[in-house]
Amino acid sequence: MILTSRTDTKPAPKPDPAAPGRRTRRLSVEIRQHAPGWLQAAALAGGLVVGLICAAALLVAAGVSLSDLAQEFVVSILTSPESLAAVLTQAAPLSIIGLAAAIAFRVRFWNVGIEGQMIGGAIAATAVALADLGPEPLRLVLMGLAAALGGALWMLGPTLLRLRLGLNEIISTLLLNYVAFNGLLHLLYGPWRDPESNFPNSALFSSPERLADLGWQNLTYALPLAVVLMLAGWWLINLSRFGFLMRVAEANPRLGRAQGLPMTGVVLAATLLSGALAGVAGFAICAGVEHRLTQSFAAGYGFSGILIAFLARNNPLAVLVVAFAVGMLFVAGQSLQVFYQIPSSAVQLVQALIVLCVAASDFFIRHRLRWID
Repeated sequence: MILTSRTDTKPAPKPDPAAPGRRTRRLSVEIRQHAPGWLQAAALAGGLVVGLICAAALLVAAGVSLSDLAQEFVVSILTSPESLAAVLTQAAPLSIIGLAAAIAFRVRFWNVGIEGQMIGGAIAATAVALADLGPEPLRLVLMGLAAALGGALWMLGPTLLRLRLGLNEIISTLLLNYVAFNGLLHLLYGPWRDPESNFPNSALFSSPERLADLGWQNLTYALPLAVVLMLAGWWLINLSRFGFLMRVAEANPRLGRAQGLPMTGVVLAATLLSGALAGVAGFAICAGVEHRLTQSFAAGYGFSGILIAFLARNNPLAVLVVAFAVGMLFVAGQSLQVFYQIPSSAVQLVQALIVLCVAASDFFIRHRLRWID
């Protein structure tokens, strides 16, 4: 007798992708040690182009034609003297604020309380103006110095809390914004209320307390002041001994302390300088644009300055360029609201899209994508 057994047929096993002799490709993300200048410029330009395409698609969906967009964003702003002057007026304080943020970030101090320091500086400058301190020819100088001192003093508390107690400066500087704003409201609704109009603004500054016009489209000396501060900031960061110490504080503060370098003093000086610059920016807005102290003069400027410093990679000269671009976004957004009835929320969404795309390009600056076998 022959016995036979029945066996079930089984499917052939699938080939193992990791088996020898079979090659697979996968995407690897590597950190760049250093990105050349051309790559940084190309990545930022690519992010800007993608952001503009997304913004254009959104505005076209909202009913604005492509020809109108080109007219509003390119032709009108760059060829109209009035629009160009409006952009430069916005760019002057934005660049000073961006420089203030960049100097603090250079020593790894995350200063998100720039608006509070702007308010502190503007209050100090307004106190000099309302009290008529000093001779009239020196009134603006005294106001600027008072603004720098006010901003630096407002920054002193968070700095000491960070250096002595290790308190996170993001929390302290952010919360002090609310303290400064409520102090501003107390003054404008109380002793500093305009006696003529009875509105919650200070009285108008007199002529010696205003930044003079440059003689073209009502531009004031806030713009040359911003350019001078950018050049001084570039020299301080790149050519001075203090700039070298700031780079050590950013790269490896423990090593600096081990070598006997005054890292604590460097952080203290840099953060006080950051607060002083923010105070000067508040003075530039009040004395150069508003010509009085108002309750909303600093609204939105602080976080815009942080964004500018980030996009400029804490480079003072790049801060000036990025501030001009952000000023263009502000002016174009105002035009869209006035002439095309685009709601402010949509304008803010457009601006956020452009900014996010440009900020996302930083990934390709800091990382490299490679296919590996």
